Amino acid sequence: MTTTTTGVLSRRRFLYTGLAAIGTAIVTPRYALAQTGPAFGTPTVLAFEGSALLAATAKGLHRHDGAGWRRLNEESPSALATHPGRPGVIFTGSREGHIQRSTDGGQSWTSAAAGLPGAAVLSLTIGARAPETLYAALEGDGLWRSEDDGANWELVMDRPYLEGAEHDVLSLVSVAHETGMGGIWLYAGTTAGLTRVPDCFCRWQDVVAGDALDALVAGKEPEEAASLPADAPVQILALAPETPETLYAALPTGLWRSSDAGVNWAQAHSEPLSALTVNPADALHLIAAHSGELRVSKDGGTTWTSFDPIKES
Repeated sequence: MTTTTTGVLSRRRFLYTGLAAIGTAIVTPRYALAQTGPAFGTPTVLAFEGSALLAATAKGLHRHDGAGWRRLNEESPSALATHPGRPGVIFTGSREGHIQRSTDGGQSWTSAAAGLPGAAVLSLTIGARAPETLYAALEGDGLWRSEDDGANWELVMDRPYLEGAEHDVLSLVSVAHETGMGGIWLYAGTTAGLTRVPDCFCRWQDVVAGDALDALVAGKEPEEAASLPADAPVQILALAPETPETLYAALPTGLWRSSDAGVNWAQAHSEPLSALTVNPADALHLIAAHSGELRVSKDGGTTWTSFDPIKES
């Protein structure tokens, strides 16, 4: 396996020392017996892979596509990325700087981090309309892009500069919502709130109503909107790629929902969530980790029930 450096390693240090991860490593998964309860640990990251649910815990990465769970591997990812147009493809990122790729639903894995500086992977997302394009937000560094399934990477954007300082991207989603910028955005949740950048990577900017390009060129003030709480960290962003106007944000104040791609927000639930994912086939079907257990909402986060493996199979 390729050796990487643990902890934060910025691209500046990476370029100075000349460290690079080269090569591809085959990772053989270990399987555990199917489990029907939360014995596998508290989920820290969740994602749908088709109709299956992926859950990362301190005990590894687990998959639920029946009445129980099976462990795919023992590494505990800090980030997951899947796309409904790429069945079986899963990307994981870790705080050790590893990115792994599976093309068979998690049965086998290869390294997809060659050329990255080895900094902790805080978030991953796949391009909404470019499912072979992967984006990675790295701690203390910036935003990286691979257009060939992780074989090669390039730095495309520094960290967002908000309120006089750079901020790490805690969560990242690709939003294919039609605007004057061409309709493909990367939305970023940071410790200082929500921001976004178009896929031309010109600059980070606020989410505004209407035609973003016209407003930018004209220097217009954005229309009044019901924004997320000011200066609050946006810990998790989630959406169904085919329904980009419905966007969710998890903050310390609870779950917030937008029906217009992040312009206006309303609080859906007042309790904090530690992990969240949206069913790609139903933008109102959410699964979240709350108080150490999995919960399910079928109405966009307003009401929740305990996760039932039988009902979710």
